[in-house]
Amino acid sequence: MKRSPSDLKLEQMLRSSKLVAGGFMGTDSRTVEEVIREDAAELERLGKTAAQVASRMRELTLIARPALGNWVEAENKYRIRSEEWKGSLICPWPHVGRYEKRITTCIRLETNEKIDWSDLNIHLIEAHGFFEGRGAYFRLEPADLVRILF
Repeated sequence: MKRSPSDLKLEQMLRSSKLVAGGFMGTDSRTVEEVIREDAAELERLGKTAAQVASRMRELTLIARPALGNWVEAENKYRIRSEEWKGSLICPWPHVGRYEKRITTCIRLETNEKIDWSDLNIHLIEAHGFFEGRGAYFRLEPADLVRILF
């Protein structure tokens, strides 16, 4: 199927480094639509939705935020930290969306597995089902998120 001009423009924006160093697609040769479709299929196989994953990420971020960059333990399962920097990140989709520059780090204590995400990652997953392309600095593998966060 032929891609619309708006789809092509979004793809170009996601592959550029205008909004984020290295772009949102990294070295991934798949289209944005393919990335989203394949990640959605992986989530379905794992029995989770993008909304559930984003909600869990937000929940853990909110637990860590008051500690102002210090580690906190949560649910006797996690060590989490939320660090903030000046400024904001803009969603590359054509809508209004600015997200604080915050990185949340979560370590699952029983396995010592660690995963990092930004507030923008939460939005991209929740609103667009987009976990970023392979090779992108902030690419989040759906299977890793489900295994660590649930």
